[in-house]
Amino acid sequence: MANNQIWLLFKSLRPKQWIKNLIIYAGLIFAKRLFVFSDFLIVSYAFLLFCLLTGCTYLINDLKDFEKDKLHPKKKFRPLAQGTLSNLFALVFIIIGLIAALFLSFILNYTFVLIVLIYLIMMLGYTFGLKEVVILDAFIIAAGYVLRGIAGMEVIGVEMSPWFLICASLIALFVVFCKRKNELLVLGKNAVSHRNILLEYNNSLLDQLISITSSSVVLTYSLYTLSPETIAKFQTRKLVYSVPFVLFGLFRYLYLVYRKDKGGNAEKLLLIDPFLVLVAIGWIATIILIIYGKGII
Repeated sequence: MANNQIWLLFKSLRPKQWIKNLIIYAGLIFAKRLFVFSDFLIVSYAFLLFCLLTGCTYLINDLKDFEKDKLHPKKKFRPLAQGTLSNLFALVFIIIGLIAALFLSFILNYTFVLIVLIYLIMMLGYTFGLKEVVILDAFIIAAGYVLRGIAGMEVIGVEMSPWFLICASLIALFVVFCKRKNELLVLGKNAVSHRNILLEYNNSLLDQLISITSSSVVLTYSLYTLSPETIAKFQTRKLVYSVPFVLFGLFRYLYLVYRKDKGGNAEKLLLIDPFLVLVAIGWIATIILIIYGKGII
């Protein structure tokens, strides 16, 4: 019985969604310190802390919304919504997990602790009310992605690039708006009963928001690869060769959202869609080869 509760608890921490936390490694790659072992260990430690932190916030959200989740075609199978996971057991873990995450954050630096606190307060605010404020709900989720990236930079003393702030924010907003679109398509008339904020969105508005953010991602990323600052930093103009991967990835994602009624779980798509997996691998390999393979290409 106890082992079953532990497994259900781990499942409720949504380990598949921890892929979002990989953005913590972005600073390591673009600071040309990916192969500095000590820095890699520090960033990996920060990654694990964020996995614990985000897992606890997911659990808090499930505790609060388990009645609404019962109406969702997929979320109704979550342990708390099914009633198979004890609410008390989940609550005790949340308290212990958050205390542990904050305490262990002090091993890194105070800036990282501050980022963790900001992230936690922001996510709690989202869970307990701010997710009902149209547009702001999307910006809060996007800010969560950006904070992860900033955290990865801060722990190794790397200054955040304005380009990262813009690109990461736009990509996150694009994913969030696609998720809202998917919820409207999949839930239909039950959409509002599951998530009240969907009353403020409609297909036309989301189409416009998705169009704006996807176009902005391509434009901003392309400008980043061609900016004098980037060329001077990496001493190459070849980062522009990574743009086609971004284009194909966005187009593939839009195809899955609009033609296959997918997009409700970006993390799952990145793991199971063969084209997105290949694009992600191709983009990462190209970036690493260009930045670290000087003289090879």
